[in-house]
Amino acid sequence: MSDQSLSRRSFLTRSLALGCSAAASPWLAPVTMASAPWDTRLVVIILRGAMDGLGVLQPWGDRNFAALRPDVPTIGAPNGGVDLDGYHGLHPAMAPLLPMWRAGELGFVNAVSTPYRDKRSHFDGQDILEAGIADMNQPIRDGWLNRLLQAVPGVEADTAYTIGSSGMLLTKGRAPVAEWSPQSVLAMSPQAQRLMEHVMHDDPLFRGALAEALDLSEGQEASAMMSGDDGSMMSGMAAVRQGAQVARDNAGPIHVAKFAAERLREDARIAAFSINGWDTHNNQQAAIARPLGALVETLTTLRQDLGPVWQRTGVIAMTEFGRTARLNGTRGTDHGTGGTLIFAGGALRGGQVHGRWPGLTEADLYERRDLMPTSDVRAQAGLVMQGLFGLDRSVIEQVVFPGVQMEGAARLVL
Repeated sequence: MSDQSLSRRSFLTRSLALGCSAAASPWLAPVTMASAPWDTRLVVIILRGAMDGLGVLQPWGDRNFAALRPDVPTIGAPNGGVDLDGYHGLHPAMAPLLPMWRAGELGFVNAVSTPYRDKRSHFDGQDILEAGIADMNQPIRDGWLNRLLQAVPGVEADTAYTIGSSGMLLTKGRAPVAEWSPQSVLAMSPQAQRLMEHVMHDDPLFRGALAEALDLSEGQEASAMMSGDDGSMMSGMAAVRQGAQVARDNAGPIHVAKFAAERLREDARIAAFSINGWDTHNNQQAAIARPLGALVETLTTLRQDLGPVWQRTGVIAMTEFGRTARLNGTRGTDHGTGGTLIFAGGALRGGQVHGRWPGLTEADLYERRDLMPTSDVRAQAGLVMQGLFGLDRSVIEQVVFPGVQMEGAARLVL
């Protein structure tokens, strides 16, 4: 199935909008999945907004860090970081992941970036991250995860799920990836449902699609169309409001992670989605806690719900670029360059901080303001895929990430 084809789910996403709640297509981050001929799993999380790696993985062993971040509480202080290895501290919002770190199922690669430099635009940075290329002037408009699927014989479209009305560039391309919205609420009146069933009755494709959609939304429709105190059905606008609330509840990180884990326990082998909220220009120490909480919930839910499959899973969390080394005047950070890759899963070499540390003296900083990148985040992701899926190195360097050099990247797979 191509990006332009009309799948059952893409048809439903469009045609059911007439009879469904407006909550069926909220502007939220996408989730996509695909099946493939291997038994290991890969989860790619895009951290949209430029996560501050120095705020998450705090290098207190570098004596220059305290001068650059004077407002950040030290390790062991109230609301301060949590010690990992005597050199690095973890933002306190990530403390629930310490058991995962100690089990060797959580790790980091510091000072990573894409080849994107200097302009520091979220839009361009995210496009380059998801396209996996050196710059957007190259004639490539598909995503690196889709190119991976194109390079592997035997890939089939399992079920791909999209939260939101548009997918991710990361998964766009010729490989068979469909889309769906796990939080969609089919807040249809009984009359609308009967009409849809009548219209689709004689077409087995769409009849089956409708039945599947109603089955996936089981339990949500009832709460979206609740009865009033007098037993009467809520008004249309009240149903829409109720449906919108259900959709917001179902689009949270725990729900997304549970939905992903359910599919990954079955035929799906690759999942990709986003966590937003990392653009911390003001009061960063507090502001970053909310998206970190979402990431913590996501990882812990994946670990719990995947069960034994977690030991065959690798999770990589990537962001478009890092942030400035110094705090700004509002105790936040501005768009920078070098950042941090977060990874998890039983198939990866956690309990370690990988990467070559560049230092934090002013001369060490990129343009005397940002953490200096010492490795390409594409090469790190490439080695993970090579290790998990047994891909030939040339496929990674020439097809998935054209022009990348994987030499020197950290080997994260067990």
